[in-house]
Amino acid sequence: MVYRLKLPYTKNMDNIYFKYQNKLNPQKGFLLISEPYLPDPNFQRTVVLLCDHNDDGTFGFILNKSAKIQLKELIDIDIDFNPEVFIGGPVQRDTLHFLHKSKEFNDGVEIKKDLYWGGDFEHLITMAQTNQIRIEDFRFFIGYSGWGIEQLDQEINENSWIVTRGLHGDTLLNTDAEYLWEEILKSMGGKYEMFSKYPLDPRLN
Repeated sequence: MVYRLKLPYTKNMDNIYFKYQNKLNPQKGFLLISEPYLPDPNFQRTVVLLCDHNDDGTFGFILNKSAKIQLKELIDIDIDFNPEVFIGGPVQRDTLHFLHKSKEFNDGVEIKKDLYWGGDFEHLITMAQTNQIRIEDFRFFIGYSGWGIEQLDQEINENSWIVTRGLHGDTLLNTDAEYLWEEILKSMGGKYEMFSKYPLDPRLN
């Protein structure tokens, strides 16, 4: 016989279901994987690529949160190049950013060996108009994710994030965004694969 509580028990659910210890410190090119029950709706089940992490703070882009719009809806330029746009984070959502791994478009800041951030946007448009670049080599974002001094370190200490080494650019940009969070956890194996199977509602676990 099952005794049903008058109210669902939710106190300290994170402590019941989610215990682990980060062994890596965040750094440029690494990934943040949100813990399964992170309550912040901006980062629920997200994968964040860190583009910089230093004494002044941290910034990066959420890789797997679609804005449900295409690039041509944001720019007043008539081109066939029209990739999906993602929400990079809650900061400055009136700005457009992009990551790329194109060898033809060599502008931008190197995040890791095969992945770059930003570059000359007019140059990018020119190359798109002349079919010199491929959509699958780019990912565009509205806004970005940012943390102040020691803010991210505090969140990591609270087990809000799993820190892992960055993956190859092809994997990051070409894995279906809907499944990226789950697939990266699965690839890490062990307890992390178990985390990937947690339901959205901890009461269903």
